[in-house]
Amino acid sequence: MTQAEIADLSAYPDLVVVLLGMKVRKLAGLRTLFGVGRPIGAMARLGPDGLLHHETFLWRINHVGIRQYWRDLESLERFTRSEPHRLWWRAFSADTGGTGIWHEAYQRGGGMEGIYLDLDLKTGFGAFAPLKTRDRDTASSRQRLTGRP
Repeated sequence: MTQAEIADLSAYPDLVVVLLGMKVRKLAGLRTLFGVGRPIGAMARLGPDGLLHHETFLWRINHVGIRQYWRDLESLERFTRSEPHRLWWRAFSADTGGTGIWHEAYQRGGGMEGIYLDLDLKTGFGAFAPLKTRDRDTASSRQRLTGRP
């Protein structure tokens, strides 16, 4: 019988796990999906500071996912506020190109958050929790994870 192994996370007290999904909603979304996939893969291979692991998977034929493990929230924020992510997110949120996108973040020791953009079917937290419009007090992952700016 094989012995089960467990992950010793003691060296990662501030670990943040991020799940991301992109769902193709229209035929044009295939081009968007493939256009996003290459740069994200390239980014992961470069290994931004604080990114511990990055993996992709298929939820459904029209829904791909990414799971990332970040050393801490500061590393994740530094990445999301830097180029090319910042410019990509600004352009993508203005025109999702026939796709919907979502992400959820889970912080070790507490805090969870999710954001959903242009999805026709609720998923994740949005499948059971009320959704509200993002505003000034909930604009960043830090605000949503910790309840503080």
